[in-house]
Amino acid sequence: MTAAQAVGAEQSVGDPARIRAHLDNLTKPPGSLGHLEELALRLGTLLGDPPPPLSPRCVLVMAGDHGVTRRGVSAYPSQVTQLMCRNMAAGGAAINALAGSVDARVVVVDLGVDAGEPLGEGILHRRIRRGTRDLSREPALTDDEVDRALEAGARVLEELSPRPAVLVLGEMGIGNTTSASALAAALLRCPAVEMVGPGTGIPPEAQQEKVRVVEAGLRRIRNGGAGQDHASLARRALAEVGGLEIAGLVGAALAARRLRIPVVLDGFISSVAGLVAKHLNPHLGPWLFASHRSAEPGHDRVLDGLGLRPLLDLGFRLGEGTGGVLALPILEGAGAILREMATFESAGIPGPAEGDSAP
Repeated sequence: MTAAQAVGAEQSVGDPARIRAHLDNLTKPPGSLGHLEELALRLGTLLGDPPPPLSPRCVLVMAGDHGVTRRGVSAYPSQVTQLMCRNMAAGGAAINALAGSVDARVVVVDLGVDAGEPLGEGILHRRIRRGTRDLSREPALTDDEVDRALEAGARVLEELSPRPAVLVLGEMGIGNTTSASALAAALLRCPAVEMVGPGTGIPPEAQQEKVRVVEAGLRRIRNGGAGQDHASLARRALAEVGGLEIAGLVGAALAARRLRIPVVLDGFISSVAGLVAKHLNPHLGPWLFASHRSAEPGHDRVLDGLGLRPLLDLGFRLGEGTGGVLALPILEGAGAILREMATFESAGIPGPAEGDSAP
């Protein structure tokens, strides 16, 4: 079943068969716009044919620290999380430059930064606790903390004004590739070594330690029983090895589905949040779009698990939502061909069948 068919099976707005016929009747050879036509079909099915413009645009950057950084799994100290949040609030980060180039608003949310005070102006203070616990030694979060982070992420989106027409999921958190690797390995039931990458650029010996750290967290999850359903496994994994910013992104993605807002995933960590959210609500799947293929080695496995094809491959491994915002013009273009292109009939041009039958 294709993504567009999945939408139609669950809750149809646009009829996929009619949208396909519309695409094939536009003034071009059928299928000649390749994957853009599949994106148009998905948007039309989700939002109607023609789909409305994807504006206003927003990237949510959820931030949180990770107790596991004490194990040397990152090239940077955890203090960088709060410094980068302030940099984003001041407009100086990569996400600010790239989001500005595509007219997307950047909203930075502190869900778990390890700081004594609120981070200041321009950063939403929704802090659940000062960073997670060390996932290699104990559960990173309590069940209550997971619930509060999910709710906080949902509330941030629900309270945005104006409400975005499209949402990019971004993140900031030193050590969060370790958490994301553990989550992905747990949900996809694969070895830690297949998910763990260099993150911020750690050397090989530190990467080996990162594998051991992830394996320690996975043992607790797997000792809890292999017969858990998808939703139960996702909640258990969030508590054992998750991050507050990742849980916040999950909550925002689930809220976006309820609000009928397409969700653009960024790189590895953002995609893992999408995978967790889809485990909690399988109907979310058609609303997720993969922006790019990250340089993190586990990202392809996560995208396969989501059934998504990335739009870009730029060697990114930064996060923040940077790849997500660059994909927005492609999605906008997919909707534009349904809104703005002429049909053969309206343009007075013979279509393919008419041309084939000409003497």
